[in-house]
Amino acid sequence: MSAAERPWAGRRIHVVGVGGAGMSAYARAAHALGADVTGSDGADGPYLRRLAEDGVLVAQIGHRAENLPVGEGIELVHSSAVPAESPERVAARDRGIPELTRADLLGQLSALRRTIAVAGTHGKTTTASMIAHALLGAGESPGWLIGAPIGGGLPNAEWGEGEWLVVEADESDRSLLSLEVEIAVLTNVELDHHASFSSLEELRELFRVFLAGSPQAVIWDRPELLELRSGPSVAYHAGDLTLTAGGSRFAWQGLEVVLHVPGAHNATNAAGALEAALLAGADPAASVAALAGFGGAGRRFQPLGRSAGGAELYEDYAHHPTEVTATLRAARTLEHHRLVAVFQPHLFSRTSLLAREFGEALAIADVAVLLDVYPARERAEDFPGVSGLLLAESTADAAPGMPVYWLPGFEDAERVLAEVLAEGDVCVVMGAGDVDRLGRNLASPSGKALG
Repeated sequence: MSAAERPWAGRRIHVVGVGGAGMSAYARAAHALGADVTGSDGADGPYLRRLAEDGVLVAQIGHRAENLPVGEGIELVHSSAVPAESPERVAARDRGIPELTRADLLGQLSALRRTIAVAGTHGKTTTASMIAHALLGAGESPGWLIGAPIGGGLPNAEWGEGEWLVVEADESDRSLLSLEVEIAVLTNVELDHHASFSSLEELRELFRVFLAGSPQAVIWDRPELLELRSGPSVAYHAGDLTLTAGGSRFAWQGLEVVLHVPGAHNATNAAGALEAALLAGADPAASVAALAGFGGAGRRFQPLGRSAGGAELYEDYAHHPTEVTATLRAARTLEHHRLVAVFQPHLFSRTSLLAREFGEALAIADVAVLLDVYPARERAEDFPGVSGLLLAESTADAAPGMPVYWLPGFEDAERVLAEVLAEGDVCVVMGAGDVDRLGRNLASPSGKALG
């Protein structure tokens, strides 16, 4: 990249929480644009390791005031999960260092490229990843900023050399309104972040404003979604859908789309991705061919290998009843003796308000294992009586006679699952917390990796 193509040369950006899926993506982009990027995180992790391997930055582990670089011209960027009393934020204020939210930085990045932004309660990461693959397959060189590695060995972010940037538009903190968007994609609208929105109508209004700010829109073909857009839009769906073992086929633009990621929801995601890529100028046949090789984004129905007892292991980011339902229905398309669902609830508020719906979703499995709540930004003392046991009880109520295990800790869960899982079982480990660690532990070192 030439000096003229490095418009952020001279900027010094310090990212607090740089080990997260989103923040690490923005750090990559800032580095590609010429900025000197530093950062810190509370714990080591795969995103930090890959940032170091790729020469972006070596993060400081732990949050301390001395993590802030010395000298002038520093800008501190933080996510909404980093509190104002974080030592680095306090030190920045003491030194007069400007603080930017992740929304501020993402808005600056989207202003530099023609941007396709994928919004919606579910499916953002997979749909955005599919758009990036479709554009790559059509000979474009897009950039992308996505909340997981996009598959095929590609990371969660690249700046690229083409004219398009593909991003996820997050509603949880309303940062989607900070984006400059040319093509908006809306996958669905369902109340999820209960601490941020008092009602579904408040959330719908947010998406209405988001869609109004984009010249072009691609929207799932549902009346309640299409009515949120007053301007021109493309409605998408997967026509003539046939589910296959671990994949699907459907018709689009006179072509047959063949996917090797399971579930009707992924076919719908692909239809939206193809329409967005078409609006961006991608050749339809090349886009379809690219998606035939799409193996899934990180932590989205990803194969982990086999357990010691021979069960096939998968992990998925599902953390809402709708997502759990879609994931388990997709797993049902695989050949199996029993379907075992292992679920780590995410957020006490979501667990409490959607307990019945979670129970009904988990009842799709033959065996359910419930772990304790991953608190994220919430505190257990603010939600007395709320734990994973609540979901174990709701699952047992929804499926009388079904084996339901309440195993709050990973150590007990790993021990019991090692005995329960057997040859012919499909086990899906689900959640948005650190449950992927349990999934990896269950995979036998001698197990054959699944493709």
